[in-house]
Amino acid sequence: MNKVWLVTGASSGLGRAITDAAVGAGDVVVAAARRTEALADLVSAYPDQVEAVALDVTDTAAAQTVVRDVVDRHGRIDVLVNNAGRTHVGAVEETTEAELRSLFDVHFFGPAALVRAVLPSMRARRSGAIVQMSSMGGQMSAPGFSAYSATKFALEGLSEALAPEVRPLGIKVLIVEPGAFRTGLMGNAGASTRIEDYTATVGATRAMVAGGDEQQPGDPAKAAAAILAALEAEETPLRLPLGDDGVDAVLGHLDQVRADIMAWEKVTRATAFDD
Repeated sequence: MNKVWLVTGASSGLGRAITDAAVGAGDVVVAAARRTEALADLVSAYPDQVEAVALDVTDTAAAQTVVRDVVDRHGRIDVLVNNAGRTHVGAVEETTEAELRSLFDVHFFGPAALVRAVLPSMRARRSGAIVQMSSMGGQMSAPGFSAYSATKFALEGLSEALAPEVRPLGIKVLIVEPGAFRTGLMGNAGASTRIEDYTATVGATRAMVAGGDEQQPGDPAKAAAAILAALEAEETPLRLPLGDDGVDAVLGHLDQVRADIMAWEKVTRATAFDD
């Protein structure tokens, strides 16, 4: 039986690539975006496989409505892809509370609401998959990416607990951690008001973001193919870093965490009561 997908942020970037791949596999995709006109070509080309729905993921009430309508019309959602997102550059001190909360609404509270919305029907069928589009920045961070990484760290923490909760119910959870892929993410980056004292640290990140769009090495179509392959595997991994830079960054961060722990192991283990 062909799958029914709900993909957020489906109008561009990795969301569009995942939609294309799912359609290529013969599946049905409910493609969600804030501006559905950007999906008109796909709907026209594949009227039996692609539906466009308007959804701002920060509107959690609308998320419930969209999921209910999809289940009513198609009988199920086999795969939820929480992909909608944007990036932001700013030092911790530069980033306002409003900017931070806005990013959490997009990357954490919106996806969490959609997860809660799809789980009742997935549990009833004892089948389904939830794909959480994180980033290599969900495992490590860098000056200027504090807000972005904080939201992805939160999403990964939620997902790491979710996976063993729902695995016995026949539901898979896949956290995807891309490196730099050729999408519009960097071209639409938000930025905080600058404080000159952070030029030496955050400045390099600002320059990379400003000059890096359309130069990224990652191919979104190949990323989408890897995601579909991971979902089809008998043992779907919890985490799927993508791209040489993504894999290297995650492995390097894990090595650094281990090195820090081992260097202080004697001190950190000797913290129990003497009795």
